[in-house]
Amino acid sequence: MESEQFDKKLAAECARAFSQSTGLGCTLSDREGRTFGEYGYGCESCGMCAVKALSREQCVQAHIYGMTEAERFGGKYIYFCPRGLTCFVSPIFSESGAEAKITVGPFIMVEKQDFIDCELVGEGGFTPQELEQAVRVLEHIPYVPPQRVNALSSLLFMAVGFLNNVSVENRMLDAARAGQIQGQVTAYIQELKQEGKPPRYPFELEHALLQSIARQDKRESQRLLNELLGAILFTEGSNLELAKSRLYELLVLVSRTVIDQGGDGEHTLRLIHEYRRAMEGFRTIDALCLWLSDVINGLMDSLFRFTEAKHANVIHRCTQYIGLHYNERITLEDTARQVYLSPEYLSRIFRRETGSTFSEYVNRVRVAKAKELMASKHLSLTEIALLVGYEDQSYFTKVFKRFAGMLPREYREKKLQQG
Repeated sequence: MESEQFDKKLAAECARAFSQSTGLGCTLSDREGRTFGEYGYGCESCGMCAVKALSREQCVQAHIYGMTEAERFGGKYIYFCPRGLTCFVSPIFSESGAEAKITVGPFIMVEKQDFIDCELVGEGGFTPQELEQAVRVLEHIPYVPPQRVNALSSLLFMAVGFLNNVSVENRMLDAARAGQIQGQVTAYIQELKQEGKPPRYPFELEHALLQSIARQDKRESQRLLNELLGAILFTEGSNLELAKSRLYELLVLVSRTVIDQGGDGEHTLRLIHEYRRAMEGFRTIDALCLWLSDVINGLMDSLFRFTEAKHANVIHRCTQYIGLHYNERITLEDTARQVYLSPEYLSRIFRRETGSTFSEYVNRVRVAKAKELMASKHLSLTEIALLVGYEDQSYFTKVFKRFAGMLPREYREKKLQQG
């Protein structure tokens, strides 16, 4: 950070005390993921990524996303890192917003053998040598029961609350930023006046703004937003209620674009409802435009700044859901509802992040489970097919051969001979 507006020494003491009193690792870092200090066995000490020779960047992004979710949910958030380990976080605020965070973890919320069977053997894709290394890493990672995790997360929230002496809900726009926005808006109004054209609503400017948001071009989006605010001030400046209608319409259009591009639909719609009520309290158009600029930039930030981290978290939640429901009828639509995305958008990011389609991944999980069940002599192939989610025996045989390279009967005979 260019300038630190929170007490780093006090924050470090808070993280150190929390780690020493709970036995869990604590990491103090800024909002971009740069570490100030690690106390106990934290993310940087964890060797799970190194086992697969993976960069820690995915973990860093997941922690950043965790912080933004903590801001959404009142100051605390429990989540999974890309390796399936659990963390929780509370953000540290200054007058200009979230400046830093204290992250607790990694730890696991299930017994170690269950974690090994599900996350390492079942989903991890580890070679035997990598699995052996991962199990050794797991010896350093504590187990915390879920009910204790919730209590510890609340305790961290209260401890960090001591550092946060500025309420987020009542935080005002930074004076310099407000002045910059006002200058851009005023400059565009002057351009419109010099053109001497009759006032009209700039639909082409609105369309360009929505397109720039869809392209995730943040700089262009902010420029077009300021021009659009100036145009609305120019055309509706004498009628506050009409200006509010135009600005609310714009807010709805921006929110729809954010949702279409992967934003959290239910959360965004709740915000729009709250914003509609907040708009009623404004008595000047200038104040309304400055507030709206902050609101829309916040919506765009939710899309632009944390897209990749969100995808990592969404994919992890999807694979968990599949792992729990592989023996049931499971569809892309059902899974998309679990993560509040449209099926089309989930399908697109699932393939990009995992390298396979949703149906391919489900079939791969089911075949892997079927292989495990074939070690039992007491289950028929028809029973195994049903237990892993296939009602059609012939379809099961076809899918199994495609992924295993041999028929189920052949695989079982080979496995029993080896066993």
